Amino acid sequence: MSANCSEPVQPEPAHTDPAQRGFTLPELIAVIVVISILSATALPKLQGALSFRDDGWHDQVVAALRYAQKSAVSHRRLVCADVSGSAVTLTIASANPASTCGTSLPGVDGGTASASSGGANSASVSPAGSFYFQPSGRVTTDGAGVTAAARTIAISGQTNIVVTGETGRVD
Repeated sequence: MSANCSEPVQPEPAHTDPAQRGFTLPELIAVIVVISILSATALPKLQGALSFRDDGWHDQVVAALRYAQKSAVSHRRLVCADVSGSAVTLTIASANPASTCGTSLPGVDGGTASASSGGANSASVSPAGSFYFQPSGRVTTDGAGVTAAARTIAISGQTNIVVTGETGRVD
């Protein structure tokens, strides 16, 4: 048979097979409810996982500053800590007494940064500037060690890190 354009096209009969029809309203509502419940339980767990990254940056900064203070005391040399928004870099004086640091003090992984944020929250230091850990463990405002000063590091969403000037304690 050849197709003739003049013949009327017959509509296909409606399917009466239940497997061939769409979803009913109760089925759609049940799926929406199940997805809502799953997302309500999974979303807080995802937020918790993201907060571990921020906690890790906070802990790395604390560990780097404690390492700087302990290195100054154990090596009996000046250790300088530079805290930027995303890294903590430590340097140590090549001799004692000294008022400047010139040799890199490698981090635990052997790299130059003792801590790095890896894209997490950034840190800000108050008052701004380097930390000078004296051989006695004190934190001063300059390499000469004239004035001990407390320093505060703020990381958004975390408790502040406080370095006590006279003792060098990092909390």
